[in-house]
Amino acid sequence: MAALAELLRRLAPEEIEIAVAYLSGETPHGKIGIGYAALRDAARGRDAPPFSLTLSEVDEALQRLRGTSGKGSASARGAQLDALFARASAQERDFLARLIVGELRQGALEGVMLDAIASAASLSPADVRRAAMLAGGLAPVAKAALTEGAAGLDRFAVRLMQPVQPMLASPAEDVAGALAMLGTASLEWKVDGARVQVHKSGDDVRVFTRSLNDVSAAVPEIIEAMRALPTRELILDGETIALGSGGAPLPFQVTMRRFGRKLDVAQLRADLPLAVFFFDCLLLDGIDLLARPARERFEALGRALPAALVIPRIVTGNVAEGEAFLAQALAAGHEGLMAKALDVPYEAGRRGAGWLKIKQAHTLDLVVLAVEWGSGRRKGWLSNLHLGARDPATGGYVMLGKTFKGLTDATLKWQTAEFLAREIARDGHIVHVRPELVAEIAFNDLQESPHYPGGLALRFARLKRYRPDKSADNADTIDTVRALYDQQARARE
Repeated sequence: MAALAELLRRLAPEEIEIAVAYLSGETPHGKIGIGYAALRDAARGRDAPPFSLTLSEVDEALQRLRGTSGKGSASARGAQLDALFARASAQERDFLARLIVGELRQGALEGVMLDAIASAASLSPADVRRAAMLAGGLAPVAKAALTEGAAGLDRFAVRLMQPVQPMLASPAEDVAGALAMLGTASLEWKVDGARVQVHKSGDDVRVFTRSLNDVSAAVPEIIEAMRALPTRELILDGETIALGSGGAPLPFQVTMRRFGRKLDVAQLRADLPLAVFFFDCLLLDGIDLLARPARERFEALGRALPAALVIPRIVTGNVAEGEAFLAQALAAGHEGLMAKALDVPYEAGRRGAGWLKIKQAHTLDLVVLAVEWGSGRRKGWLSNLHLGARDPATGGYVMLGKTFKGLTDATLKWQTAEFLAREIARDGHIVHVRPELVAEIAFNDLQESPHYPGGLALRFARLKRYRPDKSADNADTIDTVRALYDQQARARE
């Protein structure tokens, strides 16, 4: 943190956002679209004088690369990449190659970088954290903090049509365990749909995904429902889900068809109509509710929406009552329950202890690190998945086990193509891949294991589904896995 803070203080104003993004392993302008082969060829260029490139020059070069398209673009992009790498030292080429493909893991994680920004600008880490949550990223906050000080952070407030990062939940063993941690709490159905954040200003309504992408055009049902409300200004957090003719929820993958790239929205709406259920209110008629306790936000939600749009919810500290409510949710075809403390603020972008998810089976969202070629009837398909949890301390991943269970023929075909497109190395029958795809893995429990560096392994793991709505940065951490193991150990005592 001290080393990063020292660096940040030396940057020119125009370099701050670029540096924070690069050190965090991101490019400010999104994916460049350069493959491993092109990078490998470019990286073989001659050495240039050490550290000959400036941040602004590299950023301009990457912008040009991203913007080059059309006929002849492949050769043009190759020439641009060669020209950039020809001026780079060996260290710079290594850094740039890993940055471009999203594999720059050097310890400058968000928490460390946030503290470094606060230190460099002599500001409170809490103030910088709140601004980053509302801004959806650190880079603009860093520039404001370092060039304007505390006054620069004031503009990062809850604003309509500017989505904030969603609050996240940690897993709980069961209803009893959740209520033991939270006391009297709000229990609500856990709907297995697509997370949505809805902003309404009069008739102007926009819908954002959990990754803050605007998907308003794909969900006219939600737009219409919001326009029909008398409330003028709203920011709501909820889930949208496709329901069958009898009202039962359809699988998550079916719901996600409504968010494909090439949409015939009218036909999809007719075939897969969406329902939406809201569980939190972040802004109501100009009043920012993020810092208010959950009970106040839930009351505001009830005032603003008809009951049909609010997730089924009870408030209780009674385990039997909670288990009966869980049984209702499962009988209705939903995943389980969310348990929420009544006194916590909305911690945008954070996985706090105030929200707990209770599912019928244990599940973790893990990153696929490698995959093995199958045998027998699976010969020719990539089958056995190597699964890892995110390690916040290192920026890498901790392997927890393997599974080839839960894979349909369609899944085998799909994942073989997806993993081959992400291949980075081979070791016999094992194909190592870029850690990008997140899989929801169901398992019976966790056990101590000397075979894996984290000391834990999944028992009876099986693929439940892939999570195209989640990036690897949103996968569960090894800290979450260890906490779940500790819960299980206490339950057995």
